[in-house]
Amino acid sequence: MSADQWRALEALRDHGDVTDDNAQVDDDDSYGAWDVLDGTQPLDISHGGGELQELTRGIAGDFWNAQSVRRKDYRSRRDRTQRRIEAFDYQMPALVTAYLTWSLERDEKRGMGFFERQKDVDADDVNAGQVFIEVVDIHHAEKVHLSILSSDMYLASALVRHGVIPCSPINPSVGMTIDCLEFYRIARQRCPNFSIQAFTKTLCDLQGKRFRSYLSRQLSIALDLYLLICTQVRSLVQEAIGRSAIDWNLKHACPACLYTLDAEPQLKFSLLYAMDGNDSLKRVLKRVPDEEHAEDLVSRNNPQSSELPTSQAIVDYRYLTREYVDSFADALNPQVDLFDDDEDDNPCAGRWKNMKDDKTKRMWGVFDESGIFMAVCRHGFTLIIADMVQSGERAKYPLAVVSRLLDTFGHNLGGGYDIGCRFKTTLSRSSLGPRARTLNHTSLVGAFHGHAHRRLCQLDHLTTYVTGLGLEDLEGCERTFSKSNALAPATRYASVFHRRQAILGYFEHNDEFEIYHNLTTFLYNNYKQALDILYDGQTVLPRLMQELGVTDESELEAWLENERAYLLSRTHEPEQETLQMEYWQKLVNLSASKKELDGTAWSLTTPGSSFGQADVSMTVRLETARRHALENYEKDLKIVHDLEMKLGVDKRWQPEDIEWQNAGRLVANRKYQLALDTLEGLIVARIFELSKMNRAGTGYKMRKHIGKALQVRSAAIRTALDRYNLTAHALSSPRPALKWEDVVEYAFLADFELLRDAREDISQRPWATPSGRHAMDLYFKMCRAREEIERLNVEIRRVATYLQDERHYLEECEILLHTLHPGLAHQVQILRNTRGRFLDYHCQRLRDIAGLPGFSGTLLPGQALHTGPGESASSPSVQVPHKLCPAAVDESLALGTLSGDEDGLEDLEEEEDDEQLAEEESRTLQDILEVSGHD
Repeated sequence: MSADQWRALEALRDHGDVTDDNAQVDDDDSYGAWDVLDGTQPLDISHGGGELQELTRGIAGDFWNAQSVRRKDYRSRRDRTQRRIEAFDYQMPALVTAYLTWSLERDEKRGMGFFERQKDVDADDVNAGQVFIEVVDIHHAEKVHLSILSSDMYLASALVRHGVIPCSPINPSVGMTIDCLEFYRIARQRCPNFSIQAFTKTLCDLQGKRFRSYLSRQLSIALDLYLLICTQVRSLVQEAIGRSAIDWNLKHACPACLYTLDAEPQLKFSLLYAMDGNDSLKRVLKRVPDEEHAEDLVSRNNPQSSELPTSQAIVDYRYLTREYVDSFADALNPQVDLFDDDEDDNPCAGRWKNMKDDKTKRMWGVFDESGIFMAVCRHGFTLIIADMVQSGERAKYPLAVVSRLLDTFGHNLGGGYDIGCRFKTTLSRSSLGPRARTLNHTSLVGAFHGHAHRRLCQLDHLTTYVTGLGLEDLEGCERTFSKSNALAPATRYASVFHRRQAILGYFEHNDEFEIYHNLTTFLYNNYKQALDILYDGQTVLPRLMQELGVTDESELEAWLENERAYLLSRTHEPEQETLQMEYWQKLVNLSASKKELDGTAWSLTTPGSSFGQADVSMTVRLETARRHALENYEKDLKIVHDLEMKLGVDKRWQPEDIEWQNAGRLVANRKYQLALDTLEGLIVARIFELSKMNRAGTGYKMRKHIGKALQVRSAAIRTALDRYNLTAHALSSPRPALKWEDVVEYAFLADFELLRDAREDISQRPWATPSGRHAMDLYFKMCRAREEIERLNVEIRRVATYLQDERHYLEECEILLHTLHPGLAHQVQILRNTRGRFLDYHCQRLRDIAGLPGFSGTLLPGQALHTGPGESASSPSVQVPHKLCPAAVDESLALGTLSGDEDGLEDLEEEEDDEQLAEEESRTLQDILEVSGHD
């Protein structure tokens, strides 16, 4: 390109038609460059060379960058990232102090934008310096001069004091305003799939700029630093008001569950929680495939992984570390796991299988974290989160959660789990079992998932029949996951640190602004539901009992036991019949062994006859055969004798006395009866489920769930039906075969004619009739409604007391800190306003509850049981954390002493390109394995 063409391009740039930040150069430098090129000015040249290239780089701008080779950089991404993290960590105390100063001053200028607030800042400091930096706000980005006070320890802390988060720790050239970062933080919590790249493009669109890949990297660096500062500030506030204990936040996660009062009624379950796993928040382990490791693409130790190790870590009371969870991997026998099916007393044995398909296992290798396993209280507050690592729901995850909850809350916990019936056995077998039994931990099954379990399991674990549970459905995890699933797209290809950062940020925001806001609404709705159930039941139940001839409600509970006994009887063969069949078979075996013994005759030889080696061998064979026959006879005789003792037989039967035709008929009848028992139990359980599905008040989702469970159970019914038809045809008087179309249409036990051929006809039993089923369900619902009201009366008073105590405690702490440290006092005010914004709403909801007809509780505040340091009911005592106490600053920490290599725009662009490349390769690998898994 000629000099004239360069001048034309530069003139076009000056007129603003080309707007590229990286292509802008200083006017003096540009004209000096043209003077050199046209020969009017000499160029100083050193032996090192490169002066001309640097000069033309300033003229060509992006054209040079596109055409030239990037500078040689021997630093790895890990080195650059680690140095940046260490530099920010080194300055963190100064950054936190600067943030507290900015937050306090900003409160005085509320409503003003960043550029408006910068007018006349630090005008009184004669020693103030200046830094020229580009500041990015939401609607505007501009290079501005920001003052540096003599009291500023670092350049980064000086920027934070102005409300700007630097993108580099040493010599930043770009910074993001805290207002901009806070806007994105809140927007991402409200819309979890709002990624950093999408927000960066949004800013570019608002400001009329062209998007460059390094801009999202700068925003990510600034956001990480801002969130870390906020975490440090929250920690200092907790320490200042006496709430810095490790488990303090977990013990006070939910005021309705955990803010216990003095002299309140004792509940059967001190805490009800639900736990479950979810695989939507899985994260792809990024790998760079090559020929050498092509066969090891899903190996955990693949050396071609593109994961970038980092020292960044998220520490939170909610999150269990991998080491803590893995410590429970050996809590069970290596051959025993959550889905073993060798429990004889578990009606769901064999139903719940973990993924054992080799292709499915191979698919999990694509992901490092395959999801999360979490526990929430009955009101929805997050208690525990754990990463599931390269597996599904293994036993170690619920065991780790239960262990942590037992350590924190102690006695009388009730935990709902979709396979709680199986987990109860797993927990009792584990090393955690003795402590769980001592602390009276109860494993339960959620109401929604319970309908996928067998009817026998439902009689023991379904929430309708569990005393003390109230109307709680133990399905809080499902409601939580339905919202958190939106977070999956933004975390699928994130780093370990950023994934956990996003998950924790989401659940923190959800607890503070969603669950806490809806707490009193939850109490109101449950109270109203319980009162409605009691009102309807008191009208309908007496009429049903009169129709059924029932005078005492205790008979309805006895019916439930009768149903359990009936279904149990269909799972095992009657012992007497089994012994009789076994006795007949052993008599046949005894007769056969007797004939075999009698048939082993000796061969006789006379003294004159020859006796050779062949006769010796024959004699040995005969002796061996007779000895074996005698052993078999004695063994069969002993077995028959033992069975006669069990059956109380006075005279031994003789097999020859039994007609073989009758014996065959006996065997055929026996097989038919067993097949009928199996089919009977399955169809009766199905009809009971249909009665629930078709009842008024059952929601659409519950109907669909029950229908899906019945479809799965229909496979077992079809197998039992085929076996029944086969045995019915083998009878001496064959029974008519049943058709599948007829069986699936059974809606009432009266339609099931085969019950008349069963050992007992239950179709006329009162607990098996439709009205009897309705009466039983209504009675147990009323029992749970009364328990719910009892629990709600306790929780409502707890909430009312907490609202008063917490407001008073934080107000006093703010007053005490105002003279000690105004910045901290302002943060306490922010903390108080976070939940205080819902105070009026909670008070109105509590008044609505008190106005319900039939309300039996009280809104009068009680006395909190715990009054130790930091408790809302205690006397406030504050202290300024040691990190914020004034101290002499060492000269080595003065401004400008930090040194290190900076990340240039090329470095940031390269990192962003590498991330995109690794994500594309991971997506490709995932698609390949998904396709191969379906083949």
